[in-house]
Amino acid sequence: MKWTINSERPVYRQLIEQIEGRIISGIYKSGEKLPSVRDLATEASVNPNTMQRALANLEQSGLVYSKRTSGRFITEDQKMIEGIKKEMALSEIKNFIEKMNKMGFDRQAIIALIQKEGVTNE
Repeated sequence: MKWTINSERPVYRQLIEQIEGRIISGIYKSGEKLPSVRDLATEASVNPNTMQRALANLEQSGLVYSKRTSGRFITEDQKMIEGIKKEMALSEIKNFIEKMNKMGFDRQAIIALIQKEGVTNE
């Protein structure tokens, strides 16, 4: 998964969201050790201090934890991971509905369009 950073929002917030996305999609697995701050910063092409801020925020939330001298790890709390996954999905749905409303679609028209197009999980 490629890192994408834009100038519209704070970089550390974007890093948090992308790390969360990597966790819920299984790229970073539960209990797995994260790469070092420097390695992640290099990979994302951001300042290490910015990456450190994002990781500190993820630690505060409990999604990531530190082991002294061993590094940072992904939580093993599956309920927390599923909760974040659901939050992110609901946010995407909300954004989608807002965009569709701006194009003139009401709730029923959106549902009808989705059903007509046979949107599936394939």
